Amino acid sequence: MLTPTFASELIDVVNTYKSDKMALQNFYKNKESEEYYVRFSKLYEDWKKTIKEIDFKSLSQQGKVDYLLLKNVINKDDYFLQIEYKSFKEIASVIDFTTDINVFIKERRRGKKPVSADLAKQFGIAEANINKKIELLKNKPFKDWFEAEKASKAVNSFARSLKEAYGFYYSYDPEFTWWMEKPYQSLSAKLKEYSSFLSINYFKTSIKDDGSGIIGKPLGREAVLKSFAFEYIPYTPEEMIVAAQKQFEWCKQEMIKASTELGYGKDWKAALEHVKQTYVPAGEQPQAITDLYNQSVKFIEERDLITLPDLTKETWQMIMMTPERQKINPFFTGGWEISISYPTEDMDQSDKLMSMRGNNPNFSRATVQHELLPGHNLQFFMNSRNKPYRELFDTPFWMEGWALYWEIELWNKQFPQTPEQKLGMLFWRIHRCARIIFSLKYHLGEMTPQQCIDLLVNEVGHEYANAEAEVRRSFASGDAPLYQMAYMTGGLQFYALKKELIAKGWTEKQFHDRVLKENMMPVEMLRILLENLEVNEDYRSTWKFSTDFK
Repeated sequence: MLTPTFASELIDVVNTYKSDKMALQNFYKNKESEEYYVRFSKLYEDWKKTIKEIDFKSLSQQGKVDYLLLKNVINKDDYFLQIEYKSFKEIASVIDFTTDINVFIKERRRGKKPVSADLAKQFGIAEANINKKIELLKNKPFKDWFEAEKASKAVNSFARSLKEAYGFYYSYDPEFTWWMEKPYQSLSAKLKEYSSFLSINYFKTSIKDDGSGIIGKPLGREAVLKSFAFEYIPYTPEEMIVAAQKQFEWCKQEMIKASTELGYGKDWKAALEHVKQTYVPAGEQPQAITDLYNQSVKFIEERDLITLPDLTKETWQMIMMTPERQKINPFFTGGWEISISYPTEDMDQSDKLMSMRGNNPNFSRATVQHELLPGHNLQFFMNSRNKPYRELFDTPFWMEGWALYWEIELWNKQFPQTPEQKLGMLFWRIHRCARIIFSLKYHLGEMTPQQCIDLLVNEVGHEYANAEAEVRRSFASGDAPLYQMAYMTGGLQFYALKKELIAKGWTEKQFHDRVLKENMMPVEMLRILLENLEVNEDYRSTWKFSTDFK
């Protein structure tokens, strides 16, 4: 029998904010324009006023948490918009020739018929202005590659808007087509040339590529601290690095214990090399994944740790990851389905071997349940059925933290039995510790991508290609800046929260089932709900969650 859980009074408010934002994103498509930044600044200011008009004290506990979550999301959206807006203002002069043409682009939204002869002249003037700017900027390079990249991005964004507006009329309006085909083609080519020029026009004392070929954008300490606050993490980045280093050393000592069991003594790298050789032959990885899934589900159900609905066990499935995606995700991923990362025929032999070694069954022992049940697959299943409006509050500290928490749980309950299995699970555990260290140090400007790769190869035991892909995913794939540290940090938050509730008389199953009925949010907000804690409308994080993960 389904037990309904009470949702808050603010469902419609949350959904309205989400819909308002989506409506504007669909309308103002040039994200690198004054129009876009001004309009979204107004959206957030209007919503801050809306939030203030809500009577916080009259809300239920669910409503109070949604109030805090929505207020937090609005502030977070606005904070990062203003960072980008400030960067845009610094380079806005590179597109000041677009004013007249932007009128054409805006009027296109309502289908106004342009005066094509005049528009053709404007295109010609714009092209001439670009030529002047290129000559001028050759002697005035940007101070660093960040500015150059932003300038190039602004030109590309304008070019996309121009292409869309041109395509609306071209061939449908005979007069427009007659006048505009050549001017558009010429201006479009010039914009491409201009964008390429801008992207490399910076003082070479600013290093964009450290030789790894991985191009990211470090946040800087101030933005890292602000990001921590948005995630309700009451620590400094330096404190989190120290905590991760302690966990890293614990993992190393456990690896030495397992290495000794295998007969390699303190040479854990040799023991890890032994484990890498346990990979299954090409073509047999899907069956190996199924076997691990069956083992973990049986283990969990025998201990009655969580409710696993029959439908979710019935409907999960596999897909094979493309070679292109494996360059960013060298290991399998999951959600509604599990995506298997394993060699394809057209890979180089060395890459094939690295993929097979890095995805051996003992390494995968830590991650099959992470991707399937009770990890991401179950999260997706339950999120679509319980308070789905809270998808707005998505955070990797909840999504990845929950899946990582289960790796800690299964380790503590002796799911790994053999030394090979222990080393496999520890490999991923130490990797998640390393993620905190290298990702934060990168964003603080203390490590380069190549140094991050070297750390994963030399101190964690990654295959080089897999380490490179992990770092590329961390900084050049579009993942949120704190995404990589969220795995272990979120896992520790869930672990600490469970300990608090067990001390208050909850069972593990009660805790696990309740978590998945509240949907996504920072773990501290979940703590407020589950423990029914007092909060005010200006709540700030003070929860020093445990870093004792043993």
